[in-house]
Amino acid sequence: MKAKRVTMLGGPNLGLLGSREPDVYGTVTWSELETLCNDWASGLGLDLVFAQTDGEGDLVGLIGRAGVDSSGLIINAAAYTHTSVAVRDALSALSIPVIELHLTNPDAREPFRRRNMIRDVVTAGVFGLGIPGYRLALAGMAELLADN
Repeated sequence: MKAKRVTMLGGPNLGLLGSREPDVYGTVTWSELETLCNDWASGLGLDLVFAQTDGEGDLVGLIGRAGVDSSGLIINAAAYTHTSVAVRDALSALSIPVIELHLTNPDAREPFRRRNMIRDVVTAGVFGLGIPGYRLALAGMAELLADN
């Protein structure tokens, strides 16, 4: 059986993982996270496309491409979670399962992070579990895709 393709996207500043506020986001770099996620995805029979961008328009384009090229999308929209109607609209146009993912729990942080523009247009969410949350999101997506 052919592996199902899943796209995993990261939004602004996630490329700074490992050096940006390590007390909040940990010390694993984006590159190290990509290696971990590829290993986890492979073990679940998933073919992973892994990308990060700081640009809102670029992220919207990657979301649209995922809707064409992938069976599922896992997205950490980072700050755009709280601000971007464009990201919300791109996600709501998809006909594939989408898992929202965050390293921290935005609802337990600053008040401005409690506004979530995408929560009601995604299939599920994983929040506040740090790096292991990426593994859990991949496992959840594998379960969602097993039914298809």
